[in-house]
Amino acid sequence: MIAFDLKCSKGHTFEGWFEDGKAYEVQNKKGLVSCPICDDKTIIKAPSVFAIKGSQVKRKISDNQKALMELTWQVSEYVEKNFDNVGCNFAKEALKIHYGVSEPRNIRGTSTKQEEKTLKDEGIEFFKIPLQLNQDPEPDSD
Repeated sequence: MIAFDLKCSKGHTFEGWFEDGKAYEVQNKKGLVSCPICDDKTIIKAPSVFAIKGSQVKRKISDNQKALMELTWQVSEYVEKNFDNVGCNFAKEALKIHYGVSEPRNIRGTSTKQEEKTLKDEGIEFFKIPLQLNQDPEPDSD
């Protein structure tokens, strides 16, 4: 299996897992790969921050790194379970809630830098966290 960082034509980034590079190409050409946020089917591979090779020697992870990874996993899991995913409509929903058009609730989603600036200008507090969903909270440290 291989994971690719993917990006739709609307700028949303997400991760996709495939048997190999050829499987990604075949599925993408058939329109089987789509953005989980907006369902756009125009998908490209995004530059990846890192790569993992199976033949490399595993490095030791410090107790502090393990604790931080566990905390990140717990926060991600909590947000996944307790926040309404509004996808690319995050800024719109936050504004509606702020001005009383929608009922107050916990929301999560994506926004552009311009939308984030608008939210700040309107006095709406928000924060960004890296979500690492569906990952093992206890990485192998052998």
